[in-house]
Amino acid sequence: MFDSSLKYGILGLARSGIAAAYKIKELGAEAFLSEMQEAHQIPSAQELIQDFACEFGGHTDKLLDCDVWIVSPGIPLTVPIIQKGKARGIRMISEIEFGYQIKAEDSQIIAVTGSNGKSTTASLIYHMLTKLGKNCILAGNIGDAFCSFPIHKPGIEYIVLEISSFQLDLIESFAPHVAILLNLTPDHLNRYPDFATYYASKMGIFRYQSSQNYAILYQDSAEITKRDKSIEAQKLYFSDFDQNSAAYIDDIFIHVGGEKLSVYDLKIKGHHNQLNAMAALLSIQALGLSMSQSMKAATSFKALPHRLEYVDSINGVSFYNDSKATNCDSTKSALESFERPIHIILGGSDKGEDFSLLTESLQKHAIKAYITGDTQDLMRQAWLGKLPLEFADDLDSTVRRAFAEAAMGDNIVLSPACASFDHFSNFEHRGEIFKAIVREIKREKE
Repeated sequence: MFDSSLKYGILGLARSGIAAAYKIKELGAEAFLSEMQEAHQIPSAQELIQDFACEFGGHTDKLLDCDVWIVSPGIPLTVPIIQKGKARGIRMISEIEFGYQIKAEDSQIIAVTGSNGKSTTASLIYHMLTKLGKNCILAGNIGDAFCSFPIHKPGIEYIVLEISSFQLDLIESFAPHVAILLNLTPDHLNRYPDFATYYASKMGIFRYQSSQNYAILYQDSAEITKRDKSIEAQKLYFSDFDQNSAAYIDDIFIHVGGEKLSVYDLKIKGHHNQLNAMAALLSIQALGLSMSQSMKAATSFKALPHRLEYVDSINGVSFYNDSKATNCDSTKSALESFERPIHIILGGSDKGEDFSLLTESLQKHAIKAYITGDTQDLMRQAWLGKLPLEFADDLDSTVRRAFAEAAMGDNIVLSPACASFDHFSNFEHRGEIFKAIVREIKREKE
């Protein structure tokens, strides 16, 4: 499907845009690179300037000379240059779509999306496939960009992709062999006009599938089941309780394909991760691979950084880093993952969340909420008088206050329910700062 006579415009020079540019060059076509930031803000700018025609500090009409645009998922589709390109009839695709168009035919794609749990599920699938001895890669919204791998060459058996709604907004043929939708909960109102539009974007992962493909869906989600009628792929459902589903949980075991796995053998914490494991195992079933070997492999999979990641214990108080919890539903899952009430650290930059949705879970599972970041006022309005609250100006003060009030056996959990862009570059940066604060407290106590 690749046409080397076309000129490609790359909008946004994060890892996916840069990877696409070099893949285009490798395949013998021309790419023009355009970035809103100044050149000195892009670490690889000088190398890019040597290898491509580039512009920095804004998107100009030079892009209009390109035949196809590959648009970074970080660029809203409402910005003026996108509107101008649409008016000119320029094709716009995501790097995920471009990678799909050029990949070798012998590779099968397993794509994972959902409001929460994408990284854990995709990584678990990759872990199991690797343990089964398969030649596979993990890419997309996690790790390295899709196009950074030699995907146009034969030999890669399986490509596991974590896919965001932003990446799905600009697909035109992307049809994974196995597509997983873990859940649909409110998120990203800072990018979408309403939740219905956001949900429709997520459902787009199934749009171009055929009856030869597989769709894995959470049966207990009303938002999913009322939208699944148009899916042409073979549907495999996972459920909390329905034993007629392709995968389900009883009190102790996950059941898939006639095999069972004890939830106590999983190293990943929380009921939400049991659901993620079911979805991952169903992808193995769809691929026709050994379920018993995959279940055994699943037991050696550990939690990813910043996702209910155990950090350390100080004087009998345990610390968990759940910085990836950037919406209310993810934080609710964290609250429900502990047997005893926790000291929870919340707050960050606002994405339009309704924090009152967390009130009942906080009342049930939290000893106290410690709040910092730009959403302090919104959280105060949502919870004042409904549970113990404390506010602090920075994360260091917040963690130290929670530790001062914790007793032996307590857990302190960073699970912000917010994006991180108020004081941090991303959720990873926030999580690393949290872990550094814990290490410093431990050093002081030694």
